[in-house]
Amino acid sequence: MTVHELISPTTPPLNPSDSVEYALDLLMENHVRHLPVVSDGRVLLGVVSEEQLLDAAIADIQILDLLGAEPVKIEANTHVFNATKVLIDHDLTTLPIVNDNGDYLGLVRKHDLFDRFARMLATQESGAIVSIEANERDVVLSQIIHLIEQNDGRVLSVSTEKRDEVEGTIGITIKVNVKDGTRIRHLLEHHGYKVESAFGEDDDPDEMLDRVQEFLRYLEA
Repeated sequence: MTVHELISPTTPPLNPSDSVEYALDLLMENHVRHLPVVSDGRVLLGVVSEEQLLDAAIADIQILDLLGAEPVKIEANTHVFNATKVLIDHDLTTLPIVNDNGDYLGLVRKHDLFDRFARMLATQESGAIVSIEANERDVVLSQIIHLIEQNDGRVLSVSTEKRDEVEGTIGITIKVNVKDGTRIRHLLEHHGYKVESAFGEDDDPDEMLDRVQEFLRYLEA
């Protein structure tokens, strides 16, 4: 999936002639800390932050004076994984999107990217969650999925994250279409997998959110 599908239809860019006060109001209205600055000709001039605008309000500086030489941007055909890494690397809450000619097309918001990941991880679907710890060199995800689906389960999503505690170790989080994760846990343990946790959809409603956050932290690496 590319970011073109996630361009925000409601969050406008700033114009270089806008006042600092207006820019701060627009940030607050859209619940973001960064907005692109775009010329009347749809040229991306830069990105300004809430912190810069607050400092400018004190020093009576114009928005145009806050812009650097090269704004952070991505093209419309960028995959959401790569877009998220750019967003995290630069600690942004919005990310400008341009076409092949560099013309501004719109922006993608951090919230919308993370919401998309939540959907990709099937957080809204009914099912149990199983967490496995494994050696990165030994694990084959297709074998785990095949094992589950050969035993009347269906895998809804899979995510992995590197573990800092032991080099070469990864955590694997699997969501399956059964309400109780106990049987899946016993099945995997019987085949030699180290299952850290397994629970049904009613056991801990916050756990999947924690897993989404772990996956997003993995993207920072």
